[in-house]
Amino acid sequence: MLLKGKKGIISGALDSQSIAWKVAERCVEEGAQIVLTNAPVAMRMGEINALAEKCNAPVIGADATSMEDLQNLFQKSMDHFGGKADFVLHSIGMSVNVRKGKPYTDLNYEWMQKTFDVSAISFHKMMHTIWKMDAINDWGSVVALTYIAAQRVFPDYSEMAESKALLESFARSFGYHLGTAKKVRVNTVSQSPTMTTAGQGVKGFSEFYAYADKMSPLGNAPAEACADYCVALFSDLTRYVTMQNLFHDGGFSTMGMNPAVLQ
Repeated sequence: MLLKGKKGIISGALDSQSIAWKVAERCVEEGAQIVLTNAPVAMRMGEINALAEKCNAPVIGADATSMEDLQNLFQKSMDHFGGKADFVLHSIGMSVNVRKGKPYTDLNYEWMQKTFDVSAISFHKMMHTIWKMDAINDWGSVVALTYIAAQRVFPDYSEMAESKALLESFARSFGYHLGTAKKVRVNTVSQSPTMTTAGQGVKGFSEFYAYADKMSPLGNAPAEACADYCVALFSDLTRYVTMQNLFHDGGFSTMGMNPAVLQ
């Protein structure tokens, strides 16, 4: 019961393959009360209502690029909880260029701006809303999911790489302000390639998943293990961990070469 008595908002659960879905389940198992949120279009595509029933959680639709929607989300969440939240998960990302197969050397820049807004600036907007509405308790925890393409080149990840770099920078910069003013910590979790609906939309994903699994001494970290890690970051056991990009990838981020890849 690591999260007994805590209340949290989980964004981005689409279906049972989603990391956010696993995080929601684990938070409830550990004693938390949660609110689920996603963009209206994602809610229509996914199965979030089944998760809501399982977790006994309300679903509050919100376009994370809209300050008005975010203010509504946090206000309704606080009304539901009878107070502020203790933790928030940002698990949101989308690239129109990737979806439409535009190569990195010929990107549509309007689509690129949409990618940045959905995948990264939404995180700043979320924290801005938390700040403005004083929507999270002291010693609360904000976590966003990221990927090592923020530091290294993965050509097929396209401009999502820059999105993740921006996301991680926002975590550090807003982490300073939230930490100084409210003792709230902000971290990003850089997860292994994971067999999610979104992940499998990236070109060559299955081949890369196999490569990363061979390169990592522990193998790829599954979504369930990422959920465990997020629970730890939401808990009081990590009260002094903030402004960090934390690799949860079986050791991939530290490897140069693994002979297993050559076999």
